Amino acid sequence: MCTSIAMKTDDFYFGRNMDLDCAFGERVVITPRGYPFSFRRAGRIELHHAIIGMATVRDGYPLYAEASNERGLCIAGLNFPENAYYPAQGDAGKACISPFELIPWVLGKCSCVEEACALLGKTCLVNIPFSDDLPVSPLHWHIADRNSSVVLESTHSGMQVYENPVGIMTNNPPFDFHLQNLCQYMNLTPGPPDNCFNAKANLKPFGFGLGSVGLPGDFSPASRFVKASYLLLNSISEADEHNSLSQFFHLLESVSMVRGGVLIPDGGKEKYEITTYSCCINADKGIYYYKTYTNHQITAVSLHHEDLDGSELIIYPIRSVQQIFHEN
Repeated sequence: MCTSIAMKTDDFYFGRNMDLDCAFGERVVITPRGYPFSFRRAGRIELHHAIIGMATVRDGYPLYAEASNERGLCIAGLNFPENAYYPAQGDAGKACISPFELIPWVLGKCSCVEEACALLGKTCLVNIPFSDDLPVSPLHWHIADRNSSVVLESTHSGMQVYENPVGIMTNNPPFDFHLQNLCQYMNLTPGPPDNCFNAKANLKPFGFGLGSVGLPGDFSPASRFVKASYLLLNSISEADEHNSLSQFFHLLESVSMVRGGVLIPDGGKEKYEITTYSCCINADKGIYYYKTYTNHQITAVSLHHEDLDGSELIIYPIRSVQQIFHEN
């Protein structure tokens, strides 16, 4: 389970909570323009936009969970089990791309959501695993730039791109359900509620926050979508970098997973879903910020502090040990 957010103040910010029961060998990985991407059925790209994001690297290949390119286009893949479907064969005349190739395929070629949607119209997702021991992941994708936000889903009904007016994505059910489900919460307000119960009762709020009574607080994908959407759409933040960054991580924390809160059935073993890491990308400046479940200090990696014309991956290990500033 995961939650992704697209937020704009003076700069454009994009990021997510990665909710899993364990780490997956993730690293902050920069792919320079000259790293060659070889796609299983769509040829090879020798030159492309530089990319930064969180990935595991297998056989020298970056398997990105989320990333941004140097032009400010961002993508996050989120778990979509039981709904995601990728056919074995693609449509004639379209580029056949495996889900693990989608992020470099789009970020390598496109500068904005409009270009990404045009490319996706000429692309089909197909069921090609990375390797025998790494099967295809059931995903859908949140794609955004500073002007637009969309969701890509591939199901038995085909591949669909949805406009995302709230800038939030979680997991199951499909995206059109999440938007319709928001209608059940039209009564919520950051201010004090009106007395719609009955005028005769002469009801008055007994404290602040009663306008949001009914806002979900559980960890289900539908509830996280509602809560994150409500908080993002009502978010108030100063527009500078530090305040924007702080606000973004507060939004992610509002829907983060605490160990012990969500038990995953696994043959009698006790496994718990946690937010293994949270990230925020300043897509305008190319800075990837993250913190982990065990280290709340924010770490930053800048795309533009590296040689982006190279051909070798640049990899930064995750700082997972808690860093504490001792005042005395």
